[in-house]
Formats: sequence, structure tokens, C-alpha cells
Amino acid sequence: MECVIGVVGRDFAVVAADTSAVQSILVHKTDEDKVMVLDSHKLMGASGEPGDRVQFTEFIQKNLHLYQFRNNIPLSTAATANFTRGELATALRKNPYSVNILLAGFDSDVGASMYYIDYIATFHKIEKGAFGYGSYFCLSLMDKLYHPDMSVEEAVDLVEKCIKEIRLRLVVAPQNFIIKIVDKDGAREYAKRAYTGDSPSEAATVTA
Repeated sequence: MECVIGVVGRDFAVVAADTSAVQSILVHKTDEDKVMVLDSHKLMGASGEPGDRVQFTEFIQKNLHLYQFRNNIPLSTAATANFTRGELATALRKNPYSVNILLAGFDSDVGASMYYIDYIATFHKIEKGAFGYGSYFCLSLMDKLYHPDMSVEEAVDLVEKCIKEIRLRLVVAPQNFIIKIVDKDGAREYAKRAYTGDSPSEAATVTA
């Protein structure tokens, strides 16, 4: 029942994910951070099998650090996305990773950007997206409410509407979410949203 949500705004990107560690019918913990800070200006939101998710995201993070150490320059967001896609495509023919990724970053020359990469190495540059069962509810909200020139407040409000809709409609909804942002000032945690017993009347509403 994992959920990863991403939105690109005017000069920033927001990535949010649930914080549940689940196996079968058991919830092992509710503070698992699934949005990794790859470097100073990149975020990777990931969903999938826990072992694959942790191993692959750490593998990408350490390779970015190694590249910067060797060359004294960081990879761009686009280059990072292509490297990530290439590693997934290579593993697909050997020992595939069951992991889906939303990669967001900020580059001084191109601004904020986001890339969709799934477990079979499908690769797209996007402005909004979601993975997991929550995507069935989030994507329609995004189609209705998203616009490319969103402010940080508008983007976070859209993410919170998605979270409320997931809690209302998903049969086994995650309790807690973490929201992170990346912009010219770097990648950082923006907020946490803990379950407080939202009632149906607090769910997201959209007027035509």
C-alpha cells in the first residue's frame, strides 16, 4: 500500500511518500523514510520491495558521491536519471530490482525537474506523478488542480489533498507521510503529516 507523490513547481520540486514499513498484513514501523536525499540538490522517492528499495537507492546515492569525488563536479539531474535508468535496465536482464522511482532535482541552468522511472526501466520526464495504490486517487486530483507555475504553498496543498484522499478511499491507507522539497537552496525535509483521525468531511473536495 505504498504511495509516492511528486510535483514540479515554479522553481522547485516536492516529493512525498508514506512512511510505513509493511510486510503482508503486518505494519513493522511507521517512520521509514522513503525519500532519499541523494546529494545537495536531488531527491529520490522510491517504492517497492523493501530490500530492493533500500539497496538500490543507497547504490545510486553512493555512486553519485563517488562520481563527484573523482571529478569534482556533481551529476546533473538529467544525468542522474539516465544513470539510474541504465542501472535498472542492466539489472532487468540479470537480477531485477522491484523498485519504482520519482527522481527530482534542481540545476542552476535548467531549474527544477522530475523523472519517472519504474521497475522495468521505463523513463519519462514529468511535471507531476505518483506511484503505488495511492496513484489511483492522486493522478486525477493532479490533472484537475496542477498547473506548472505553482508556488510552494500551492504544491504542498495539492500533496496534502492527495494524502487526505488516500486516507479516505484506500482500504488500508498509510498512516504517516513525509514531504521533502528541492530548490535553489538545496534538498531538505519540508514537513511530516501524521494520522490524526481525519473524518470524511476533511477529505479533498474539487469543484468544477
